[in-house]
Amino acid sequence: QVQLAESGGGLVQAGGSLRLSCAASGPTFTSTTMGWFRQAPGKDREFVGSISWSVGYVYYADSVKGRFTISRDNARKTATLQMNSLKPEDTAVYYCAGRDYGAVYNPYQFPDEWGYWGRGTQVTVFS
Repeated sequence: QVQLAESGGGLVQAGGSLRLSCAASGPTFTSTTMGWFRQAPGKDREFVGSISWSVGYVYYADSVKGRFTISRDNARKTATLQMNSLKPEDTAVYYCAGRDYGAVYNPYQFPDEWGYWGRGTQVTVFS
């Protein structure tokens, strides 16, 4: 069992940066694929990116590729989403997600493929 908690959201001007962290509890973080999703008002939850539990393969949605970076620190049991060049359309609640193991070549782009979720953190980008 893994419990997740996001931090680092806030209000930022377009073009700025934010760094989100996801702290995990439980003994199995090293075998947990980690992901980030976001949900804007009135929209479905959408995939932002993921990082595999093994080898550290990283995947990104086209909308954030080149601007966002996902990393993980197994010793600290944390996953990080570094967001640069933020745009107003990045405004959403951002969720950290986890799933046990998983195929390293699969980004797991759909919410129902994930078993663990944080409560989310609000990111608001103003122009």
